[in-house]
Amino acid sequence: MKAGKRTLFGTDGIRGMAGSFPLDEATTRIIGRALGHYLARSHAGARVVMGEDTRESSAWLAATAAAGLNEAGVAVESAGVLTTPGVAYLARMGTFAAGVVISASHNPWTDNGIKVFGHDGYKLADAAELEIEHEIFELIEKNNAGKTAPVPSLPATSGLHQAYVEWLAGHWNGNEKQRKALGLKIVADCANGAASALAGEVFAACGIEAQLIHHEPDGKNINENCGALHPEVVAQEVKRRGAALGVTFDGDADRCLFADSRGRVVNGDGVTLLVARQMKARNRLAGDVVVGTTMSNMGLEAVLRREGIRLLRAPVGDKYVLEEMQKSGAVLGGEQSGHIIFRDGDATTGDGLLTALRVLQIVAASGKRLEDLISDLVVFPQVIKNVRVREKQPLEQIPQVKRAIEEAEHQLEGDGRVVVRYSGTEPLARVMVEAASEEQMRRHAEAIADAIQNALGA
Repeated sequence: MKAGKRTLFGTDGIRGMAGSFPLDEATTRIIGRALGHYLARSHAGARVVMGEDTRESSAWLAATAAAGLNEAGVAVESAGVLTTPGVAYLARMGTFAAGVVISASHNPWTDNGIKVFGHDGYKLADAAELEIEHEIFELIEKNNAGKTAPVPSLPATSGLHQAYVEWLAGHWNGNEKQRKALGLKIVADCANGAASALAGEVFAACGIEAQLIHHEPDGKNINENCGALHPEVVAQEVKRRGAALGVTFDGDADRCLFADSRGRVVNGDGVTLLVARQMKARNRLAGDVVVGTTMSNMGLEAVLRREGIRLLRAPVGDKYVLEEMQKSGAVLGGEQSGHIIFRDGDATTGDGLLTALRVLQIVAASGKRLEDLISDLVVFPQVIKNVRVREKQPLEQIPQVKRAIEEAEHQLEGDGRVVVRYSGTEPLARVMVEAASEEQMRRHAEAIADAIQNALGA
């Protein structure tokens, strides 16, 4: 079986249920070998740094992938439990040919994934992933799973984790006077994920009083009723504890959302506006351009336009936001989900902890509350409906789905938007509708979702 296009790699690496194809032991080892061969072709004596999240499957998947890499002649150093952007940092700042992350981000604990960063700290290009896939399928065809000896555990190399913490702390320039004036007490929800291992260290190094919640992972509680999937949890805690604001991470901490002092959630659109304004005021917003996605709210676009800032829209996925940033020269990009990419420094991917520090800096320096800094962001009513599908057939080829979308677009013309797409990481179709009227929004979203369910529902 050969892949004519990418079938294993999605928008954020390879994902699936841990223990099942393609994340069974034999295939994971093959993935490691194929990646190792790819790296060895361009890097003599290639070395890889590997990090993992807190799922109970992460340790054996990391060790198995490392065994495959070793069989291809590639050495592996483990950073232990570390965030996705932490691995990207180590890949670009060290002498590594690549960084490998074992994580399924916001997915349930039963899932896991493998994603790869090149030695420059960027996610691999689609063409590189396709090349690796070709070898994976060739090895599967040959039934060549490699050695059958037990896989040894992968001990962490000391110092790698700390290097990333120190890099993050180096971004903090808030001073003690600013912090005391604001009473900068925050609540941080670590989602029982990778942030649990270092959020406390980072905030302490910056002198920020952070009360951590959901920071005791047990292998099965990652993202469970907490973290960025449930931002209302940290919002409630902020209000209950009288904190200045809250921050909540996803499982691998490459993104975060916030809560203001009133206990209201602030998503990536609000963060993008906040940071864009500050950068423009300091003449650091190159071209007065910001990159969002097709999901960015029309309200964000409207307020940015009033500020003299143009919003460019990329497909959903931080990988595609970054591509548009590189093409346009933009130094700021963001997704509603909380992936914020800063290109005014040396970051190469979304980083929840870095985003938290940047937002806290702006709030501390202003002496104002988070909600006051973005009070003019008027959000169009927006709904996102997820439909579980059995296959990802092109939607434009399904007559009833095409009709429902066209009818919604016709009725909403000028007063709303419709975006229908497949998830790059789960078997879901996502239906997003924005409209000036909440009734219109819900009616059209339900009609499109029903059409997809009838045609493709799992």
